[in-house]
Amino acid sequence: MSATRPAIEALELDLSTMRDLARRLLEPDAAPEALPHPADDLATLTCQLRGHLELLAPKVEQLALDLPRDSVPRYCVLACVGEARGKLRASPLPGLSGAVAYARRLARTLNALCEHYERLRGVGICPACEEPIRDGEPSVPRDYSSPSGTAARSDLIHTHCTNTVRRH
Repeated sequence: MSATRPAIEALELDLSTMRDLARRLLEPDAAPEALPHPADDLATLTCQLRGHLELLAPKVEQLALDLPRDSVPRYCVLACVGEARGKLRASPLPGLSGAVAYARRLARTLNALCEHYERLRGVGICPACEEPIRDGEPSVPRDYSSPSGTAARSDLIHTHCTNTVRRH
């Protein structure tokens, strides 16, 4: 029984699938008319997003609760989990545009939870391709500052993504 538990958890948290689903709704051309069968497809996508959020939120919350009580990351992650739960309690506005807006809010929240989960598990996210940087993958540090010049950060980027321009 315990040998199958890691396999089950791996299936439960397929973050790549979660991100792909969210990306379908967040692409700039994912307008209501761009969906194949707007009402049916959107209802299915929304149901999948809700399921992923219901699965991921408690896991992210547990990781956040392991952080020091007074840490800013803990506060931010718990706020995101609260936001996810609020969106799960909410209902879409009537009509197709209300349903699309609701699904997109769920997708943005799912992306944020995926990122928190990966960061709390010690996995970095490549800012160019938005995929995890796994142990042993070639990566290089990237330093950048805010537009105002007041803050500087450093993160990792895949070696093959160093010349990639992010278009979001």
